[in-house]
Amino acid sequence: MKFVDIKNDVAFRKIFGNENRKVVLISFLNAVLCLKNNNIISDVTILTPYQLPELRGGKVTIVDVKAKDSSGKTYIIEMQIAQVDGFHKRVLYYASKSYSSQINRGDDYENLMPTFFIGILDFVATQNNNFLNRHIIKDADTSEHFIKDIEFNFIELPKFTKKANELTSIIDQWVFFIKNAENLEVVPENIADKGLKVAYEEANKHNWTQQELEAYDKVFIREQDDKGRVTFALRKNNEEIARKLIKRGRPNQEIVEDTGLTIEQVEKLRTEK
Repeated sequence: MKFVDIKNDVAFRKIFGNENRKVVLISFLNAVLCLKNNNIISDVTILTPYQLPELRGGKVTIVDVKAKDSSGKTYIIEMQIAQVDGFHKRVLYYASKSYSSQINRGDDYENLMPTFFIGILDFVATQNNNFLNRHIIKDADTSEHFIKDIEFNFIELPKFTKKANELTSIIDQWVFFIKNAENLEVVPENIADKGLKVAYEEANKHNWTQQELEAYDKVFIREQDDKGRVTFALRKNNEEIARKLIKRGRPNQEIVEDTGLTIEQVEKLRTEK
């Protein structure tokens, strides 16, 4: 078997946003939120259903799936590859906007239902050592949880280091899948959860159409192009700094340390006319 990279835009939406495979999203939500017995989610309506993206245009930096359960609670599941300035503020804005948009001016506040944000992060964002951490609003003195309707859950993939034979819970199995699927050749043993089984089936490249595989590959090409543009801009900026330092008579080694350029690059700039 060959599995896709779950962090890829197309793969993430296909697996978690597939209306015909809602068991995947339901299982994942129950695992992340530790829901059991009468509290489990039994059905969801996916508000951002999977469809092949148009990749001719600009870059999509945020991958998300939004759903609502039968009780009206809203769930936002987001995959974030790289950390950006103001990330925590954007998350707060996004969840708050989703919460407040449930009602119009003049409607009763009692009609507002809880919103749960789940961020899957391919970087370290918090000081919590656990790979899964929850952020809620509590009284600073008494820890009373009075304001309850918005909850933030973050899965920080770099903090998850368990191997296949060390998975002890369903959330372990889910995070292992998200982080490691692309490097696996077989489904790990002891996977009993139906939703996770279906997720592995959906992640198997042999079950993808040619059109889906082409869109999947284009995402990686687009990402490499974006990285290339950033690298090119950074190099040009460093070269401009180096030229100014050369005019000031600074030695090569100092310029290398200040700009990150190589000795060869600095010497080449010195020969420019």
